[in-house]
Amino acid sequence: MRTQRSKKQPNVFETLGFAPAEAEHLRVRAELLVALQENVRKRELTQSAAAKLLGVSQPRVSNLLSGQLDLFSADALIELLARVGIGVSVTLKPLRPGRVA
Repeated sequence: MRTQRSKKQPNVFETLGFAPAEAEHLRVRAELLVALQENVRKRELTQSAAAKLLGVSQPRVSNLLSGQLDLFSADALIELLARVGIGVSVTLKPLRPGRVA
């Protein structure tokens, strides 16, 4: 079987003009948010049921499902993921190989 190598995907937030450090922070938060959205949708929960499971209000679940990233810190997203039984693993790597800020 032949393995196809994928090119590194550019950080969409950096492409939009955010500074590299901020773009990376936004990318991580977006990844956490999407994982949480997928979990809630996979379980086919109503917003009210998701709110009970997550321990938040229904409007907060609405914010989550509509992708309002600016309303959620990384800490809050990690906490919500833990409440649905998802742990978070961290991989550290240079943002730009060979470049030191």
